[in-house]
Amino acid sequence: MPVFQYEALDSKGQEVNGQIEALSSEEALSKIRNMGYFPTKPPKPKGGAREKKAAAAKPKTRRGAGGRVGVKQLTQFARQLSTLQDAGLPILRSLRILEEQQKPGTFKRVIGYVADDIEGGATLSEALGRFPRTFNKLFVNMVAAGEVGGVLDVILARLADFMEKAQRLKAKVKGAMVYPVVVMTAAFAIVMGLMIGVIPKFSEVLKEMAGGDLPALTRGLMAVSNWIAFRYGWAVMIAIPIAIIFLLRLVRQFPLGRMILDTIYIKMPVVGRIVYKTSVGRWTRTLGTLIGAGVPILEAINITAETAGNEVYAAALHKVHNAIRQGDTFANPLKQSKTTDSLVVNMIDVGEETGDMDKMLIKVANNFDEEVDVLVGSLMSLLEPVMILILGSTVGTIVLSIFLPMIRIITSLM
Repeated sequence: MPVFQYEALDSKGQEVNGQIEALSSEEALSKIRNMGYFPTKPPKPKGGAREKKAAAAKPKTRRGAGGRVGVKQLTQFARQLSTLQDAGLPILRSLRILEEQQKPGTFKRVIGYVADDIEGGATLSEALGRFPRTFNKLFVNMVAAGEVGGVLDVILARLADFMEKAQRLKAKVKGAMVYPVVVMTAAFAIVMGLMIGVIPKFSEVLKEMAGGDLPALTRGLMAVSNWIAFRYGWAVMIAIPIAIIFLLRLVRQFPLGRMILDTIYIKMPVVGRIVYKTSVGRWTRTLGTLIGAGVPILEAINITAETAGNEVYAAALHKVHNAIRQGDTFANPLKQSKTTDSLVVNMIDVGEETGDMDKMLIKVANNFDEEVDVLVGSLMSLLEPVMILILGSTVGTIVLSIFLPMIRIITSLM
């Protein structure tokens, strides 16, 4: 019978290491719990052909097959695997079924490799962890918590819910920005067309009619048109936003740069409030989901900091982590960081006192997600008149610049 090594805590909280005979890791977990211990890691098979097979199942050259997979695919995978586990199917058979259902591509290969590793004796979390580009730390650690707690189906369902809500919020924010971007892009193209194809022709006519005596506004418009049409001004105007995007991405490669940019984003008028609500909603939902899954608080904070997506809150969470290690609460260092408002701090404080911190964090996330919807709607309401004002001013300036010389000529002839 295979022998499994385990790490657990006894009733007094002392660490216990040992070995146990079992036919599978699930049976080993059950036996460990019956002994009165609380497993902290999934049991690992020891020695023999199984260990050699597991080592053979993970050659480094093969791991290059892993790659980034869409959130929709990962969510569907977690949901389907949860359903199969709830139905009582063995994990290996479940993975083989999901592998067959996938279309040929990266994800199909990754699922096949994960199944191979499990067949070789690895746990699901270990197999998933060998593909960090496909399964992030949040995914892997929640699966590990589900394996230890014997509630993998429940944890996978929670993980699918988490990814769906996070993706839904992200899609709402992105979708709200599509309209203004499309309108401004179309307006830019129309103005460029006027400056390159129309204004230069009018310039020659107006100069002849006015004898060179043109209003200052008209001369300024002609100078801009001449720069755009004949001195590669159009290329400069196209290159500027591309250069800004490239520069921002370059700056974000460095921790200090990310910290500066994220701080600026949070303090921006109107938009900053959306960034703040979105960021806090993201890390509170992540942390609440991890704690609810049974991941230890310190490990959960580290994972949340790495997946926060905002350097300001990542730094705040690291400070919270260090404070908790020294015996402090979660709420105190978070309050001192001044990165969140009193509502978040107070709800977390209440959660710590009542032992329902995971539920409080999820409530904060749900509340902030609703507020983001309202703020995005308000931003759209504000952008529409602003865009109309900008477009009206631009077109009005062009039209006025063309008609001023004509009016002057007509007036002089009367």
